[in-house]
Amino acid sequence: MGERMQIGEVAERTGLSLRTIRYYEEVGLVVPSARSQGGFRLYTEPDIDRLQLIKRMKPLGFQLEEMRDLLAILDPTPGCPEIEDPAARLVEFREATAKARAELRAKLAIAEEFEVLLRSHILALKSRH
Repeated sequence: MGERMQIGEVAERTGLSLRTIRYYEEVGLVVPSARSQGGFRLYTEPDIDRLQLIKRMKPLGFQLEEMRDLLAILDPTPGCPEIEDPAARLVEFREATAKARAELRAKLAIAEEFEVLLRSHILALKSRH
């Protein structure tokens, strides 16, 4: 089964907060592989991989049900939903990801243009003084 880690180490490795990891457990996206005798959550590398996958989906706007479906295809676990046409569903996810990427690139371009504008104003103000 490999090394088992407590939630603090998992949070540190994934960059997710303890609260977020607990929430993902609560909604059934990631369930710790085991519990210690004292009741502490214990995670393995596959659990961390699953959390990293969720972490990639979140900024792209995927909702919980979509995350659940994608995990059922990419990393099925006992009790996960049965996806009728996994290949077609993956195409939908890829298209949604491409759309989200394009939207993020457009926002980044706006931010870069705005930064250049602000920089020019800063330089103009400095040259007056």
